[in-house]
Amino acid sequence: MRLILDDEQTQLATSVRDLLGDHCTSARVREVITTDEGIDRPLWTKLAELGAAGLAVGEEFGGAGAGHVERCVVLAELGAALAPVPYLASAVLAADTVTALDDRALAEELLPDLASGQRTAAIAVAGADGTWGSSAESVHAARDGDLWRLAGEAAFVVDGPTADQVLVYADHGWFAVDGGAVAWRPSTTLDPTRRIARAELVGTAARHIACPDPEAVLAAVWDRAAVALAAEQLGVMRRVLDETVDYAKARVQFGRPIGSYQAVKHACADLYAACEQAEAVVRHAAWTADHDPAELPVPAALAQVVLSGDAFDTAAAGLQLHGGIGYTWEHDAHLYYKRAKTSELLLGTPASHRALLAERLGV
Repeated sequence: MRLILDDEQTQLATSVRDLLGDHCTSARVREVITTDEGIDRPLWTKLAELGAAGLAVGEEFGGAGAGHVERCVVLAELGAALAPVPYLASAVLAADTVTALDDRALAEELLPDLASGQRTAAIAVAGADGTWGSSAESVHAARDGDLWRLAGEAAFVVDGPTADQVLVYADHGWFAVDGGAVAWRPSTTLDPTRRIARAELVGTAARHIACPDPEAVLAAVWDRAAVALAAEQLGVMRRVLDETVDYAKARVQFGRPIGSYQAVKHACADLYAACEQAEAVVRHAAWTADHDPAELPVPAALAQVVLSGDAFDTAAAGLQLHGGIGYTWEHDAHLYYKRAKTSELLLGTPASHRALLAERLGV
């Protein structure tokens, strides 16, 4: 097992970090989140040109044929920058769903465009309660001659309104729907840097995707999503740690930098320890996804148990250690806090992650 990045992976991280440093500044993020779409299309194009969107897509479908480790490297950098791009929705959730469905025609139709960034996609798998897979209870499929039509609602769809294609988990399995045929209702969430919406389907035409075990596909996609989201959460943790340490060195109180006080030293040390542990968990899960996928369920659940709580605790501590300025709109601390909180709940509650891990461990 390899938990340290090799030279190519390190170079990938550097390239993405440099790109984001030039094109995804705090000012740019704040500008984009006030737009109707809420995504930075020029940045998305540049990421796609770098090959980032197709890292985990096979070469036969126009991807790089790399793996989850490389994709997690990119996600960590995107998380650190709070990049408002549909990477998690399209390059992770949708691409992994298409791959897991193992429908050759669908893969040939969709994966090349997803890998190149020419089109984006989203998945709709949650009902109103937010539970992964509960859309099968709220979205109903019925035959209409040679077609299928969907009726109902799916909630918490990440970057749904800007998606060209939507993969819907309904009561008869998986369906592909044109994104423009869906009525979208934006959801008001804590995090302004990631758009989430409710999909309203009213007799919407859909393509049924033949799949012998739809639930197994759902579980496989969740596992890979858990690892990917954990990598993004790790990026948030690292950025909060770096910003907090820099602030502790520069902020002077009573004639001394606040970082010289024992209480602040210990707090920063705790943040560092949490980041190191989190990084090991993410690297282990990503390596397992690439080299031992049959064993991924436990590391994937562990990744969300550890990262969801630690990322939020780190963001909260960073905000507090910044003092009064951390609570102002002008400072970015609150943006990381909001991203960490919404990510903590994106794939389920912390309690559900712990229960899933316990179940998979057989305890």
